[in-house]
Amino acid sequence: MSEDTAAVAAPQHTPVAKESSVSALLASPAGRNTGLVVALVLLCLGGVITAGDRFADVDNVLTILRLAAVIGVVSIGMTFVITGGGIDLSVGAIVALSSVWATTLATQGIANDTHWIVIVFTALLVGGACGLVNGMLIAYGRVVAFIATLASLAAARGLAEIISNRKTQIVNVPGFAAFFDASVLGVPVLVVIFAVVAVAGWVLLNRTTFGRRTFAVGGNPEAARLAGIDVRRHTVLLYALLGLCCGLAAAMLIARTTTGSATHGGLYELDAIAAVVIGGTLLSGGRGTIAGTVFGVLIFTTLSNVFTLNNLSISAQAVAKGAIIVVAVLLQQRLARRSGA
Repeated sequence: MSEDTAAVAAPQHTPVAKESSVSALLASPAGRNTGLVVALVLLCLGGVITAGDRFADVDNVLTILRLAAVIGVVSIGMTFVITGGGIDLSVGAIVALSSVWATTLATQGIANDTHWIVIVFTALLVGGACGLVNGMLIAYGRVVAFIATLASLAAARGLAEIISNRKTQIVNVPGFAAFFDASVLGVPVLVVIFAVVAVAGWVLLNRTTFGRRTFAVGGNPEAARLAGIDVRRHTVLLYALLGLCCGLAAAMLIARTTTGSATHGGLYELDAIAAVVIGGTLLSGGRGTIAGTVFGVLIFTTLSNVFTLNNLSISAQAVAKGAIIVVAVLLQQRLARRSGA
């Protein structure tokens, strides 16, 4: 065999092939999750170095997990919507409206006469209804998702202010806060709820027909329609699912703060979308990962905690989050181009 023939026969040793192998690894689910784990570990090391025992304290770790639980539930729902090719800017306002509606004097009166679970059901009902309206506007009204949910953001937040008269509503229902403040084997109930939602979301997305249809609708809606999938109906279901997640998050937030307020859920849309994107879900749809979203939520919550412990401003946190989002999107585009090549 000549040298030229041998060179042609062994292309795997070339730098281009090696670079392609690295890109393929990074583009794989295992590669993405490994990168997120490494990022989270490095962030924790930074917290230990800069804040010492204050960061490593068990109570602080539990605080991080409690904070991650609420936005984490919203992010799980957002993963489905973005994987299905949509977007929702109204999740924070839906959380606020659900929290206000579930803590009105009328709702609390019914809860006192029956059971505190009424508050949770009310929050779920309001959140699901808001998601259903968003889905109907987008799927059957053919309103662009960005515009429809932007309008819902303004409407839901305004309605929450009207119902609460811009006042914070205190929860006085026996047993409600006590249940959510409890722990299971040392793990806070809020964190357990987040874990259950994440596991259920993973099963729904990866092991059911609903999940396969979500990938199909997000990847190519027209091809999904020709394959027999009712794209509009599925879109409505995705937004209704996200609305239910917002309602559950509102109930968790009410329990954590013992209040319902029109100011709840501020910038939740930014945090949820950011966690989903850096977790590996494509903004263009067709690919999503629940595990990546969970890591994304933990990364952002830990980052905020490190900034807070080091007395850094909220503005600095916002700048850092924005930079992370930009880097994540640029990395997605780079990997997508290499995969296409």
